Amino acid sequence: MAQRRNQGGVPTTGGKSGTDTIAEAARLKELLEQAVASHGLFLEDVEIRVAGALRTVHVIVDLPEDQTGGVGLDAIAEVSQTLSKTLDEDPQDDGRPYSLEVSSPGLSRPLTQPRHWRRNVGRLVKVKLVAGEDFTGRVLEVGADGVTMRPEEAPKKGMKPRPGEPVQVEFANIRSGKVEVEFARLDEEEILENPSAEANGELENEEEA
Repeated sequence: MAQRRNQGGVPTTGGKSGTDTIAEAARLKELLEQAVASHGLFLEDVEIRVAGALRTVHVIVDLPEDQTGGVGLDAIAEVSQTLSKTLDEDPQDDGRPYSLEVSSPGLSRPLTQPRHWRRNVGRLVKVKLVAGEDFTGRVLEVGADGVTMRPEEAPKKGMKPRPGEPVQVEFANIRSGKVEVEFARLDEEEILENPSAEANGELENEEEA
């Protein structure tokens, strides 16, 4: 977390209204987009929280929609340094102190945009529809107007889900989508994000043999 105080070393006073904060977040998002893109990442959102004289600038970054997995801690640290420098050099900054927080969306993020669905191809998603029966299914393909999903519902609690026939769901008919946690899949993605750990484990096993 980066922190910055005003030139006098004492936090300034005053604050902004909710409307001003939203406008400031939009301005900072435009300012920071290029800096995030220089690290091969996508700027998902910028949020500003105000507590007295202190601002917290929360920047959410993600991988491009054509990539799988999550943003690693090293990537978060590197982009944080770049964003901190960019904010310090912001010509429109009013000198008030701020804290910078950078994170990735995580599995709890609601799927509200087409790119969110593209980032989650292959995952199990619980879908609530505007019209029709809600269901849980696996995302197979994402098009311009909607998604192709294969429903996977367990006959009874604790039983293995039975895959159904693929269905087309238009974005206009999706009220909300939420990724369901699959622990086996999380283990696989952890290996993909940190392949050196798997390699080290294999090497140790060979030496023991």
